[in-house]
Amino acid sequence: MSANPARADVMLYVQHLLGTGHLQRAAAIARAAAAGGLDTVLVSGGLPLAGLDAGGARLVQLEPVRARDETFSELVDAAGASVDDAFKVRRTQNLIDVFEATRPRILMTELFPFGRRQMRFEVSPLLERALARADKPAILCSLRDVLTTHKQPGKTEWMMETFARYYDLALVHGDPDLIPLEASFPSARAIADRLRYTGYVMTAAPVAPQSEPSNGGEILVSTGGGAVAGPLLEAAMAARALTPLADSPWRFLIGANYPEDAFRDLRSRAPRGVVVERARPDFTALLSRARLSISQGGYNTTLEVLAAKVPAVIVPFSARGETEQGLRARVLAERGLISLVDEAVLTPEAVAAGVAHALSRPPQGLAEGLNGIAVDGAAETVRLLRSLRDCG
Repeated sequence: MSANPARADVMLYVQHLLGTGHLQRAAAIARAAAAGGLDTVLVSGGLPLAGLDAGGARLVQLEPVRARDETFSELVDAAGASVDDAFKVRRTQNLIDVFEATRPRILMTELFPFGRRQMRFEVSPLLERALARADKPAILCSLRDVLTTHKQPGKTEWMMETFARYYDLALVHGDPDLIPLEASFPSARAIADRLRYTGYVMTAAPVAPQSEPSNGGEILVSTGGGAVAGPLLEAAMAARALTPLADSPWRFLIGANYPEDAFRDLRSRAPRGVVVERARPDFTALLSRARLSISQGGYNTTLEVLAAKVPAVIVPFSARGETEQGLRARVLAERGLISLVDEAVLTPEAVAAGVAHALSRPPQGLAEGLNGIAVDGAAETVRLLRSLRDCG
């Protein structure tokens, strides 16, 4: 690299700890930004994701870190060893080196400071370095539509103080007419003047659904990254015989974070007519031909299910006080767009009842899909980023 390299337009930092949705959404934004003429650097701190498409953006992979489990209480490296102070010092310096080498006009952190507080050991020094530069970048936060409710004393205050100290804007990748940010984070009202809603970000181009659902189509059970998929997979497998679709083909698509031994065990127990395999890149194509979808309620999968306009059962992850998926799923269920099964009462019978309810939805409800919901989030994000670059 030359002694005085040109400044990048955007540096987007993302850290996924358990699932892969955050990284996929950040990659979709980075792809769109690069395609829109912005020199974009995507910095990922989680485990590498096979097949990740960053488009024309430059992908920088930091030494990976992840959460040991769904409690998010401990950070470990790629080999599962606890992260120590030396690791943190090394990661922090690597991240700052990327920042200094690219000198971005816009620095954007995904979720932080409204989440990923475990990563403040490296993000706070990064923000301090950005704030101290003579050519200070615009500093933005990239947020999904719903935040997890925080009950730890002082946590919300820390978030708000950190945002006020460092950040210019928060880009909320959602539609306020569906779910305003204050529905999950009441303190958002205090920063309303610095929120910009972009609409939802589609991480994969939707495949045009069939004009009418096919009675011969598959039942597609999907689990996103798969790290917390066990209860849903077991309940769905046992529910098959209890549904009107017991004689239909079922396909279980399981993310790479589901343990290999558990994956092999489930596959060995699959009855005739059931396929168990790892997640596939043609998920949206399979979904477009499906008879029915059963899934967890992650941001990306939920959008893809709605776009496919197939009957859908969603079982939002709610263990350990997680509220994000549940809130989104409740809103969609109230609109009649999906059938909701509460993970707290997850049984084969509950899944079967959800399937029956989803199949009973009138065709006009299915046809609504994403109609009326803003889903041009990537394009709107690029418009905002270009405006900031041009004004900087």
